This record gives sequence, C-alpha cells and structure tokens, in this order.
Amino acid sequence: MVQNHLLQLLCMVAMEPPTSLASDAVRNEKVKVLQSLKPIIGRDIARCTVRGQYGQGVADGKMAPAYVDEAGGIASDTETFVAICAHIENWRWAGVPFYLRTGKRLPMRTSQIIIQFRDLPHSIFPKDQVQANRLSISLQPEEKIALSVMTKVPSLEGLELRPLSLNLSLDDGYTARTAPRRRIAYERLFYEAIHNNPTLFVRRDETETGWAWVDGILQGWKSQAMTPQYYAAGTWGPSGAFALMERNGHSWHG
Repeated sequence: MVQNHLLQLLCMVAMEPPTSLASDAVRNEKVKVLQSLKPIIGRDIARCTVRGQYGQGVADGKMAPAYVDEAGGIASDTETFVAICAHIENWRWAGVPFYLRTGKRLPMRTSQIIIQFRDLPHSIFPKDQVQANRLSISLQPEEKIALSVMTKVPSLEGLELRPLSLNLSLDDGYTARTAPRRRIAYERLFYEAIHNNPTLFVRRDETETGWAWVDGILQGWKSQAMTPQYYAAGTWGPSGAFALMERNGHSWHG
C-alpha cells in the first residue's frame, strides 16, 4: 500500500505543475518528488515510522479475530498498519512533514488527503478560537472536496469564531444523468490502456525510485529488530502512530 498507493497520492499532492498534460511531462514531475524524499535511516526509523498488526477486537459491530488467528494461528511479523512521517527535500516543501497512514481492520474504509495550512503568524482574534484552514480531499467512499475556514458566528453579542466547511461534492453537484457512476477497480486504467494513454501508469524509473525509498525503511526495521505494535481491530492503529504525530505537535484528522 505504501509504495503502490500512498506514494502515488504523495506525488500528486507535492509535484510541480507539469509543462503539459503529456504523459511524460506528468510522470517526470512525479519522479522528481520521489527523488527528493529524505531517506529514513538510522534513528529516524524508530522516530518517523510505525508498523502495527491488528489483534482481536470489534469491527463493524462484530467480534473480529486477530491477524495471527486468521493466518492459521502461526506467529507472524507481517505488518497490517504503517504510519510514516516523510519529508521532501526541495525548496517548496522543505520543513513540511507529510504523514502517511494505511492499515487494515480500522474503524472505516476511507481514502483521504488532508492539507493543513500554517497557523497565522499573528492573529487579532482570541487564540483559543482560531484554527488554521484545512483542505480535505475525499477519494472514497465519496468523492468530494471540503475547505474548512474560520467564520464569525452571526450574533450581536461578542465575537465568536467557528470553522465552516465549504463543500464540493460530485454526487451533489451533478444531476443523476451526468453524475459519475461508481467504477469498478482498474476500469479507468483499462480505458486509458486501450486508448494508448500511459499518463496514469507508473514508469519504470518511478517504480525503482519509490522502492529504493521504501526498501530503506524495510531494511531499517530488520536491522533494528523493530517488530509490529499491536492494536485492537476496529481502532485507528497502535499508540505509536499517535505518538508519531504528537512529537511534532500535530494530530491525525478525524
């Protein structure tokens, strides 16, 4: 999931605008992002990565067995959850953390990209009321974009601020006739392959560069004997995933 999916989303968010929509122009910019990823090695392995494996718990209102029980009761160090704090070492993204999280047996099946804007350097409003703007991009189960901005609550008494969400939903924005239907997996890729458009396909150098970064993490886990942390099925992962964010004064969305 990390190499095949999360890095693709990371590239889409962090890439520079391509010179055109030509397939190589788009894929060149994605490769530049991967080449700029800071390697996670040494002490950064434990500080910037978390691997987990789900244990027994409750999922979808039902008791869920542990991973080892579903694997036939054989002990395994296979991770079912990964959280990573990544950094892109270029002029645009220097010092900006990118948090990646994926896992199985979580409370819900969802794919989201959350972009947290910087706090204001100075605010004339009470600090306990002001929150940084946030852009949320939902890929599944519903395709939508929401921008959370601070607004003044309509009132004659005092000044109260609250975040208000500006929503753009494909399901709500189009009529039933023109709304995009839910596509089966890989349908879009098959369509583009038939029409000889490789833009959405991963190029060889992109695959190799992505795996080189991920392999460094895998080797670090092995050399440091970093075993998966257990988390109950139906939860948002092991405690280490929350500590990963809290160390930098951040928190997971939702």
